Amino acid sequence: MLEELLVAAAAAGSAGVVYVAAAARVVKQYERGVVLRLGRLRGEVRAPGFTLVVPFVDRMHKVNMQIVTMPVPAQEGITRDNVTVRVDAVVYFRVVDPASALIKVEDYKFAVSQMAQTSLRSIIGKSELDDLLADREKLNQGLELMIDSPAVGWGVQVDRVEIKDVSLPETMKRSMARQAEADRERRARVINADAELQASKKLAEAAQQMEDTPAALQLRLLQTVVAVAAEKNSTLVLPFPVELLRFLERAPYEQQRERPREPRAETPPLPEADQA
Repeated sequence: MLEELLVAAAAAGSAGVVYVAAAARVVKQYERGVVLRLGRLRGEVRAPGFTLVVPFVDRMHKVNMQIVTMPVPAQEGITRDNVTVRVDAVVYFRVVDPASALIKVEDYKFAVSQMAQTSLRSIIGKSELDDLLADREKLNQGLELMIDSPAVGWGVQVDRVEIKDVSLPETMKRSMARQAEADRERRARVINADAELQASKKLAEAAQQMEDTPAALQLRLLQTVVAVAAEKNSTLVLPFPVELLRFLERAPYEQQRERPREPRAETPPLPEADQA
């Protein structure tokens, strides 16, 4: 009798171990468990840790709650200003409702990928080339809103969307390079002209100051000589004032003007015979 009880207890224990082994499930920290009993959603979502289900009746699906980084394939489109571009992006999203992500959509990752590609094509058609190149933050926000609106019903939340690269045709790249070069040349000419204007004003002020103080011109001349001599050259360059050359040029004419004119000698009258 005792042996039969022991055998029965051992059999019950073995059956219990087998049942626990078949019913035991472990949910990781970054996962949530969704249990379907005979095809119907059962109870709440299972939290991370050890949990039990009814063998052969319950079926548990584990849903990853981590942030998913999904690259969006490059999409080719025509911008609003008729420029053909290829744009690729990356989407960051995560599951916030495991039950909805499992039941309401067949494959939420594929659905988000297709929605991202469609939204990216729509953004390309609504934007201009300058916006794609310079104002990406605004386009990223619009793209995120377009993807997140239908994804909310799938239990998915889009955290961020980034436009990664914009590929342009070679002809457009050359045109933009010529435009940038012309703009830089224009700015260089404007800066050079502004510098010439400022320098001319300063030189005019300096000339006015030297005209009022003639000794300043001599001091400036001596400073120039010292600067040239400091270079350890064998040739000494001595500047010659232009005012002195002008003075020497005007001196002969002034002397001729100031010289008194000599009276002409009168011609004697001819005799009457010669006159006849």
